[in-house]
Amino acid sequence: MLPASGKLEQARKARDPRFDGRFFIGVRTTGIYCRPVCPVKMPRKENVAFFSSAAGASEAGYRPCLRCRPESAPGMPVWCGPSATVTRALRLINDGALDQGSVAILSDGLGVTTRHLAELFAKHLGASPKTVARTRRLHFAKKLIDETSLTMAEIALSSGYGSVRSFNDHFAQTYSRPPSSLRKTRSASDGSVELKMLFRQPYDFQSLLEFYRIRAIPGVENVRVDHAGEDNAGESYERSFVLDGKSGRLSVSQSGNQLVCTVQGGSSGSLMRIMGKVRLMFDVDAVPEEINSVLCEDRIMRRLVKRRPGLRLPGAFDEFEIAVRAIVGQQVSVKGATTVMGRIAMQYGIETEFGRVFPTPEMLAELDPASLPMPSKRARAIKLLAVAVANGELGFNMDEQAFYAQLIAIPGIGPWTAQYICLRALSNPDSFLHGDLVIRKVAEKILGVSSEKKLINRAEAWRPWRGYAGMHLWRASAD
Repeated sequence: MLPASGKLEQARKARDPRFDGRFFIGVRTTGIYCRPVCPVKMPRKENVAFFSSAAGASEAGYRPCLRCRPESAPGMPVWCGPSATVTRALRLINDGALDQGSVAILSDGLGVTTRHLAELFAKHLGASPKTVARTRRLHFAKKLIDETSLTMAEIALSSGYGSVRSFNDHFAQTYSRPPSSLRKTRSASDGSVELKMLFRQPYDFQSLLEFYRIRAIPGVENVRVDHAGEDNAGESYERSFVLDGKSGRLSVSQSGNQLVCTVQGGSSGSLMRIMGKVRLMFDVDAVPEEINSVLCEDRIMRRLVKRRPGLRLPGAFDEFEIAVRAIVGQQVSVKGATTVMGRIAMQYGIETEFGRVFPTPEMLAELDPASLPMPSKRARAIKLLAVAVANGELGFNMDEQAFYAQLIAIPGIGPWTAQYICLRALSNPDSFLHGDLVIRKVAEKILGVSSEKKLINRAEAWRPWRGYAGMHLWRASAD
C-alpha cells in the first residue's frame, strides 16, 4: 500500500532515497513510470500519478523509465501486513507459480476465488496477480541484460519466460524495442553471474554475517568476517546448493548501498529463485523507517534501535534446513547445534563439485533416528518433519496458522521451535520468541520484565515488528 498521502509529494520533491521502491511515479505527459529518486527534470504535480508498485504503474499503461531503471529499486517486503493471503500468493509467485500456471490454480491453492484474490491484490499492490508476475519477470530480465553477459535465450529462461519469443514480444510491447537494443558491450563471462540488490539505509550487514558465522554448517556454508576492516570489505557469506537438479555455489557481499550476489553453476532457470531466496535471507527489502518508528515508541527499545538502527532479520536459503536446525537447537548451545548440523550434513548430505549440500527432506525421511547424534525425541521429530515435508503434508508456503498448528502437532516440536521456524523459514517479521531463554534474560535485565506473560504483554506494542524487537534483544545479550 502507498505511504501516507502527505508524504508522497514531499518525498518526490526531495528525491528521498528512503522511499525508493516504496512507490512509483507515473508521468502522464510521457507515459513513463519512475522511481522517486529519478534524476530527470521533475514533472509538474498535476502531471503525475502515484502507484504502490511497479506492477500497478504497468497495469495503468505506463512503461518503465530507462534512466532510473525501476527494476533496480529496492524491493518491497513479501510480507503484506494484515493480508496473509497476499503474502502467501507473493511467495508462490516468487517461486514461479504463474510462470507456467494460471491464476485460477494459484487461487485454488490459496483457498480463495480468483475474484477475491484480484480484489486483495488491487487493494495492497494496485495490480492483478498476473501483472505482478509479468512485471517481476520483465524487471528481472532487464537486470540481467544490464548486469550480466548471459545470452538473450539464457535471460528468457532465467526470467521465467516459456520461450524466447514470448520474452521478445513482452519486452517489445513494454519498451517499443527489442531487448538486444538495450545491451551494452560486456566482457566475456567466467561462467559466474553477478547481480546487485539495493537496500534501504541503514543496513547492518556485519550483524547478519556474525549471526550466520556462528551458525554456519561446516562444509555447506562459510562466512568471512573481518571486525577490523572498513565498509565490510572482503566480508562475505558463501554456501553450496542444489536447485532444479543442478549444483552451484553463491556468495553474498556488500558494496556501498547494495549487496552483490555471485552465483557459480546452477541452472539458468533457477537464477530468479536463487535471488529471491537471497533477498529473504538477508532481509534486503525491509523498510527500516517503518520498523524503527514503531519500536521507538518503547522508551527502552528506542535505545537498542539507536545502537543498531539497521538490524535485519536473518532468513533462510533452505527452509527445511532451518526447520531441522530449530529442532537440533533445542536446549543446546548455538555452537553445539552447529556441530550437530555439520554431522548431519556429512552423514546424509550430498557432495557436489561446489561443496556439500544439506540433505533434502526425502533423504532424512529415510533415516534411522537412532543414527542421529542427539536425544531420541529430537531425532524422531526430525524424521517426522522430513516425512511430512517430503509427502507434501507440510509446506513452507502454507497458511501460517495452519503451518504452526501442524508443526506443534509433531511430537518433539513445541512453541519455541515452531516460532523459530516461522521467524526464519517464513520470514515472519512479527514472530516473537517470547519463551527464548536469552530473550527472557535480556528482557528482565533491560526492560525490567520478570515473567514470560509480562514480556508477551510488553511486546504487543511492537506489532507487527516483534521479530525485529527479538533480534535487538538477542544482539543486546552479546553487546
